[in-house]
Amino acid sequence: MDLVPTPDGTAPAALTTPGSTPATTGHSGAQPPRPGVVLKAVDKDTTAGVIFGIGAYGLWGLLPLYFFALQPAGAVEIVANRVVWSLIFCTLLITVTRSWRVLAAAFRDRTVLGTLSIAAALIAVNWLTYTYGVTTGQAVEASLGYFINPLVSVLLGVFVLKETLRPLQWAAVGIGFVAVVVLTISYGKLPWIALTLAVSFGLYGFVKKRIGPKADAITSLTMETVVLAPLAAATMIFLAVSGAATLGTEGSGHFWLLVASGVITAVPLLFFGASARRLPMTTIGLLQYFAPVLQFIVALVVFRETMTLDRWIGFGVVWLALLVLTVDMVAAARRSAVARKRLAAHPLSAAKQARTDT
Repeated sequence: MDLVPTPDGTAPAALTTPGSTPATTGHSGAQPPRPGVVLKAVDKDTTAGVIFGIGAYGLWGLLPLYFFALQPAGAVEIVANRVVWSLIFCTLLITVTRSWRVLAAAFRDRTVLGTLSIAAALIAVNWLTYTYGVTTGQAVEASLGYFINPLVSVLLGVFVLKETLRPLQWAAVGIGFVAVVVLTISYGKLPWIALTLAVSFGLYGFVKKRIGPKADAITSLTMETVVLAPLAAATMIFLAVSGAATLGTEGSGHFWLLVASGVITAVPLLFFGASARRLPMTTIGLLQYFAPVLQFIVALVVFRETMTLDRWIGFGVVWLALLVLTVDMVAAARRSAVARKRLAAHPLSAAKQARTDT
C-alpha cells in the first residue's frame, strides 16, 4: 500500500494509532502495524485532505462574491487592503504558532527571500488582474484563466524544465491553443485577462515549488506580504489623501469587509496546505478545477454575464483540452502506482530491468 506523500514529495513516517508502537527495523522483536489500522489511518487522512481541498478551492471559487460585496472599492484598493490586512493576520498566526524563529531563518536565507520576492510580484499581478476582471464585469474571462492554468503549467515544464511531453499532453496543449484562437475571435481581442491570470499563476506555482519545504504556507505568505506591504500601505495612503479610498467612507460594514480580506486571503491557503500534505498530486490536480467551475457559475448565475454561442464553443474546446490532460494525468498516476508495487514485490528483478533499460 502506498503512503500518503507530503508536499515536498517525500513519504511520511508510518501511520499509527494513538498508543501504538511504531514499527522499527533491525530488531527481531519488532511487530509491524496491523494492516487494518494503517488502512483506517490513511482513509481518515485522505478524507480530511479532500475536505480541506474542497474548502480551499470552494472559497477561491466564491471569491467573486466577496469582491462584488466590496463595491464601490476598485481593484487597486482591494488588493492593497488585502496585502496589508493579510500581513497583520499572518503576524498573529506567527505569534500564536510561535514561528518567529522559523520566519527569521527564512528571511536570512537569501535564496528563500529572493525567490519569494519574485513570487510576491507574480501573485500581486495575479490578484490585481483577477480583481480587475471581476469588478469590471469580466468574471467569465477571469474563470477562463484558471481553466487554462494547467495547460500553462505543462508548457512551463517543456520550456523551463526541459521536460518531454507525452502524446496526450501534446494533444491537450494543441487543443488549448485552438481554444485561445476561437476565444480571441469571439471576444474580438486576445483574452488578456485570462492569459495574464494563467501565466502569472503558473509562474507563481513554479517559483513556489522551487522553495519546496524550506518555507511552509504561513511563512511563505508572511514573507510575500512583507515584500508587498510597503507599496500596498503607500497605495492606501495615496488613495485616502486623494479622496479615492472607500475604507472609511462607506460605513462600518464596508470597513470590516475590507479588514476581513486578511482572513479571507489566508484561510484558503492554510486549507490548501493541509490538503496538499494529505493527498497525492493527482487528487490535488483534479480538485483544482473546482474553483474555476464555481467562478464560472457565479459569473453566469449571479452576475448575469452573457455567453454567446462562439464563447460557449471556445470554453467547450478548453474543457476538452482539460479532459484530455486529466485522462493522461490519471493514467500516468496509475502506471506509477503499478511500477511502485512491482518494485516493492520484486526489488531485485526491477533493479535488473532498470539496468537493462539504461
